[in-house]
Amino acid sequence: MERIDLRSDTVTLPSPAMREAMARAAVGDDVWNEDPTVAELEALAAELTGKPAGLFVPSGSMANLIAQLVHAGRGDEVICGQDTHCMHDEVGAGAALAGVQYAWIPGDGRFTAEQVAERIRPRTFHTPGTALVWIENTHNRGGGTIFPPDEVSRIAALCRARGLPLHLDGARIFHAAVARGVPVRELTRPFDSLSFCLSKALGAPAGSVLCGSREFRTAAHRFRKMLGGGMRQVGILAAAGLYALRHNVDRIAEDHANARRLATALAAVPGLAVDPARVETNIVMAGVPGAAGKLVERLAERGVLAWAPDDRRIRFVTHLDVDAAAIDRAAAVVREVLAA
Repeated sequence: MERIDLRSDTVTLPSPAMREAMARAAVGDDVWNEDPTVAELEALAAELTGKPAGLFVPSGSMANLIAQLVHAGRGDEVICGQDTHCMHDEVGAGAALAGVQYAWIPGDGRFTAEQVAERIRPRTFHTPGTALVWIENTHNRGGGTIFPPDEVSRIAALCRARGLPLHLDGARIFHAAVARGVPVRELTRPFDSLSFCLSKALGAPAGSVLCGSREFRTAAHRFRKMLGGGMRQVGILAAAGLYALRHNVDRIAEDHANARRLATALAAVPGLAVDPARVETNIVMAGVPGAAGKLVERLAERGVLAWAPDDRRIRFVTHLDVDAAAIDRAAAVVREVLAA
């Protein structure tokens, strides 16, 4: 039985060309900053995002935790959107390991400068102080929504005026850049620091890159070691990241087209609530009356894999290992399962 995996874009497999690049990679001891391929990846990431320095880390979750450790202290508060990944999907690492709490803003991950201003608190005898403002773009649980660039600029201006760092969880920031038709640095410029994932849209097997000032990198490098993220001859993975950045960015537009194709097909299926107009990138959220987990199990029995973030929603994510024909077959299976 054919398997069409739409659970996440993390399921992509490295292509033969990417594997060849990995096999040919020059390597060294990266804990000592001596891996030439890692250095090349970090330099390219910094150049693309318009920042002075980059740091290769094993995962996006580690990147998020490191950013919180660098920018905030124990007992501080981080302002972020509702259902932000660092608050919702990282096993409470921010609280357990960085010692921060979250002041979250309701919505689909997008918010305004005014909403941020309302939540900024001074550090007092009774209250945690705001130490960091956090934006996730695109927003995973919001359905791949893109944070409006003009609003990012307004929030950045507010943060500068209030002396607060602004961090971007840009795990899927290349999706936003491709959808907007702009270089990624146009979206990352307002931020003091950011991270992006190599193993989602870009199709590498692992890794994320943190970017920011040289001082930020120095502090982040120390925390990476503290968290067990120092890797040795890891140029093999960095080579995959380099290949991904050089070959897999422009093709992201295909994932967006496939997501719209899937959303249009699912919108016609009785029992699903899908609005194709809300699909901005590669994530399709389908509303169901209930028992989303059971429906996901039935789809899996027919070879279509999806994910239920809660009891009333099913998430489908397009990626480079799923083409338009597979999308059509997946939509047909969903239609048949719901009609049964």
